[in-house]
Amino acid sequence: MDFAWLIPLLALMTIMAGLCVALWSKEATERRKRRADIPNSSLAADGDSHRKAP
Repeated sequence: MDFAWLIPLLALMTIMAGLCVALWSKEATERRKRRADIPNSSLAADGDSHRKAP
């Protein structure tokens, strides 16, 4: 049996899984940025520079 197709298939599946995780993480970050009840980072340009980290 020839399994030469297995390595490219696994590589493509790994890349697709990585892309899915990246998109999910990006969406979660954007959703968190839109929430008004979470204060801006003290490192942000519009954040309170004197606020202590939690």
